Amino acid sequence: MDSLLLITILIVVFALSFDFINGFHDTANAIATSVSTKALKPRHAIILAAVMNFVGAMTFTGVAKTITKDIVDPFTLPNGSIVILAALIAAITWNLITWYYGIPSSSSHALIGSIAGAAIAAAGFGELMWSGFLNILAALIISPILAFVVGYIVYTIIKQIFKNANLAKTNQRFRMVQILTAAVQAYSHGTNDAQKAMGIITLALMTNGYLSTHEVPFWVQVSCATAMGVGTSVGGWKIIKTVGGKIMKIRPVNGVAADLTGASVIFGATLIHLPVSTTHVISSSIMGVGTAHRVKGVNWRTAKNMLITWVITLPISASIAAFSYWVLSLFLT
Repeated sequence: MDSLLLITILIVVFALSFDFINGFHDTANAIATSVSTKALKPRHAIILAAVMNFVGAMTFTGVAKTITKDIVDPFTLPNGSIVILAALIAAITWNLITWYYGIPSSSSHALIGSIAGAAIAAAGFGELMWSGFLNILAALIISPILAFVVGYIVYTIIKQIFKNANLAKTNQRFRMVQILTAAVQAYSHGTNDAQKAMGIITLALMTNGYLSTHEVPFWVQVSCATAMGVGTSVGGWKIIKTVGGKIMKIRPVNGVAADLTGASVIFGATLIHLPVSTTHVISSSIMGVGTAHRVKGVNWRTAKNMLITWVITLPISASIAAFSYWVLSLFLT
């Protein structure tokens, strides 16, 4: 087996591993509110999320194409295979670290930062396609802000509509609605997050000459959708505990507002082919809903810790990727 084929196989394995980890790391966000309000039992929530993630991942490929062409040029990237492998190793490493400590970090930030860091280590800052990279970065920054604002507005509207309703009956009804909104949120997660690994594998196939277009092969789409679905079935209880309970005390009406907000922002990004952080979006929508409900009801210390993690993810993942590239290049070039 020649070395190029071996590295390509390694990239596919690591990309699917990233998707698997992403499944139990990020999908927890999609079902956290429904689990915390007891709208769904944990096992049922995970099965629902796994199925809807798979369906979502099989529906779109636009975000994957953005990954293949808007960060680096796969046809001119020096040592492209090593760059991609180093990026995956770095993103997986950071995901596992943040999962271990139960911190809702962004897999998207980790992956984008890792690709940039490895590419810069290989060929300098000029290798980045700055227009596309800055567009992706803008989407990652703007989306949580938008989610906070939309969450605030959505909950304010719901609060006004049901201000005279019986609280117990209203919460019971919203608990039923949460089953639907959790499914929609998990579906939107699949439409955006699973595509990142699809993009990475497609990028590797193009870089190594096995593919000449940005079209995602069907086997790549199925493999990534399956990896995320299986990862989701494993669950991510540490993340669920943080998102579902440590930001604010979530009631069914809060959960519905947050789910609708998160799903709409994520799906909107999918439609315009931009990768966003589901972690950032969902957590920010919960904060927006919580602020509209009662400012003091939001645990701002948890929010602060999450914000710090979000800010440091890009530079740390980029640094890990650059180091990984340096180590790999000693043995593979």
